[in-house]
Amino acid sequence: MTSTAGSITVYGAPWCPHCKRVKKFLAGHRVPYENIDVDDNPDAVEVLKGVQGGGQIIPTVVYGDGTHEVNPTDEALARRIGLTLAAERSVYDLVIVGGGPAGLAAAIYAAREGIDAIVVDASALGGQAGISDRIDNYPGFPDGISGAELTDRFVQQARRYGVELLSAVSVRAVELDGEDLVISLATGSQLTSHAVIVATGSTYRRLEVPGEEELIGAGVHFCATCDGPFYKGANEVTVIGGGNSALEEGLHLSEFADHVRVLARSGITASPLLEERVRSDPRFIIHTGFDIVELEGDRGRFAAAVARDRATGETHRFPAAAAFVFIGLTPNTSFLGETLERDEGGFLVTDATMQTSMPGVFAAGDVRSGSTKQLGSAVGDGIAALLMTRRHLEAHHHKAAVLVDA
Repeated sequence: MTSTAGSITVYGAPWCPHCKRVKKFLAGHRVPYENIDVDDNPDAVEVLKGVQGGGQIIPTVVYGDGTHEVNPTDEALARRIGLTLAAERSVYDLVIVGGGPAGLAAAIYAAREGIDAIVVDASALGGQAGISDRIDNYPGFPDGISGAELTDRFVQQARRYGVELLSAVSVRAVELDGEDLVISLATGSQLTSHAVIVATGSTYRRLEVPGEEELIGAGVHFCATCDGPFYKGANEVTVIGGGNSALEEGLHLSEFADHVRVLARSGITASPLLEERVRSDPRFIIHTGFDIVELEGDRGRFAAAVARDRATGETHRFPAAAAFVFIGLTPNTSFLGETLERDEGGFLVTDATMQTSMPGVFAAGDVRSGSTKQLGSAVGDGIAALLMTRRHLEAHHHKAAVLVDA
């Protein structure tokens, strides 16, 4: 098994979740790689068997020097591509967990305010925005901009202000220790700070069906506000899901496409008023009781949703210009355990100062209950959270000064 000097080769398959993780990590860190699909390449399977002594575990990553790793962790990949996994110090004024737009905006403002801060991100800086193919609704870019370029600019600005950025390091826990906070990292080390901003975002739930991963950004989307305008004048777009978000986003899409076809796994679970509004609109075609079994592509772009009628078992093909998937969001908060108050969806509940139920821990962006899940507002959320955090730190330092004077 060989790889071109200096290059990386990933042996995997579209249905393999860890293969997707590895490719997303490399893409997020702007590391070029060659992807070999073992389903389409029988010779690759034989190569894997030879290297693994008969095994054929994927993903297998081959590095430029010819060495390889089977199903490497993000931390292992980070070491191989030369990322620093250790913080410069162990004590900071502020630890920002999450290096997406909200976290980076908070970091830039922290630096300008003279707050000693570090950003810790479990994967690649930039968050979901960093892997977005095109962003057309962020102010200041009338011609649009790629997500990678926009978030690269965020990162460059943070670095220009001297913000310490630590990527590919997971936070395992945030705990109170007196008036300080202890942040435990996956590397085994700990950071201590007077405040924490949680800006870890949320993850769009995926269908996990064949074709989905390859077509994301190429006709398969998770945000109608972001990507709906691309389909102005389209004959039909498909919405997958039957909740409030699915129908609300469907109504937004009806401003661009002539028809919106809704495919829901069970019944419509949106509010009765919203359901009635959609059902009375002749532009909508609604199917309930359908399981999506495949998202079909044609020359690299989405072509049709293939769905099975749960009642009859029959399979149907629904061609469309695009498919928008709205089956829910999962906040990235598992590392916090059950210590912080959450809403019904699991998002962090904050007060008027954006502080969570744990003193000194603030939340910003998509992970926060009530946030709009939009890039522009995430940036604003990060800035607002930082300004509220500054007040908390000022109060903390004032209290410490009073104790010293006493």
